[in-house]
Amino acid sequence: MPIKFNPFYHITPQIAADLVKIESVKEKVMHLPLNAKVLLSLRESARLYTTHYSTMIEGNRLSPEEIKQVVENDQHFPGRERDEGEVKTYYKALAQVEKWADEEKKITENLIKLLHAFAMAHGTTPKKGTPYRDGQNVIKDGKTKKIVYLPPESNDVPELMHAFVDWLETNNQLPCPLRAAISHYQFATIHPYYDGNGRTARLLTTFILHRDGYDLKGIYSLEEYYARNLQDYYNAISIGTSHNYYMGRAEADITPWIEYFMNGMLEAFENVLKKMQEIKITGLQDHEQILRSLDPKQRKTLELFRKFEQVTASQIATLFNFKPRTGSHLCAEWVKNGFLEIINFSKKGRKYTLSKKYHKLIL
Repeated sequence: MPIKFNPFYHITPQIAADLVKIESVKEKVMHLPLNAKVLLSLRESARLYTTHYSTMIEGNRLSPEEIKQVVENDQHFPGRERDEGEVKTYYKALAQVEKWADEEKKITENLIKLLHAFAMAHGTTPKKGTPYRDGQNVIKDGKTKKIVYLPPESNDVPELMHAFVDWLETNNQLPCPLRAAISHYQFATIHPYYDGNGRTARLLTTFILHRDGYDLKGIYSLEEYYARNLQDYYNAISIGTSHNYYMGRAEADITPWIEYFMNGMLEAFENVLKKMQEIKITGLQDHEQILRSLDPKQRKTLELFRKFEQVTASQIATLFNFKPRTGSHLCAEWVKNGFLEIINFSKKGRKYTLSKKYHKLIL
């Protein structure tokens, strides 16, 4: 008989109240205007903090400031090479999640496999997804070495993941925050990979929220809530009478996890609203829609145009650590799609400026 995913939970007064509050805060935030400079700054801060807290949960030792230096300046910290690689990988995966969300990608098993590949890429850009594990893995307490969780057997993983994705597609009438909470729990419960399950679960949650309109202009981080008290995070997600998947975890009542998740989401949303109200400027033009039309590289290039009215392909190549030829190809592509305009047509001295449509973003 095919495996079916039918999560057991009930909507408590707390969950219902949090859902209403989340919607209220979401509406207020979406109607508060932010110009491009402020919005890009807040988005970048949120992305860096998300990278910090999500990798910190997995044991990464870099501080927020060190992560900023690694991501923005490719700075190296002796003895922390693995940490640096994890940070770069997660930051790149977040950018990919944002791109997929903007494209409103459908959630499929292939997309989830590719998401895991991005989460574990370590400097490369994956072309295909990661196959599910082909053996048993065991989650143990780092100090006591006691078994914390024994996931389902590898033979059951493909069918469990198929049922999970099928549930996501057929239950899109549920409130998005509720689907995101259940998705985080179920992915972590199936534990389809030997490593990277936590990171992928958090990236998948981010994708679902952003794709379905709960990105809040891209300036909040749930990971900070998880990381502030890791034990609460582990306690909330470790539901059931036994550490064995087949002895209670599969049929567990996940209401406590959903309450924990909703509380964190509401807290993150309220923090964003407070921050935006503090920096709100009367009559400010909202640039969110035009920014959404840009990809991550174009958004980063805006910072270059804040310093220079005209730039060369070499400057753009240097910004992304590309070879000069790659920078030239990128500029040619951006001229075609209307992001850049050529100022000097000489091949040796060719310079570019932002097209008129995007000049407002650097004022």
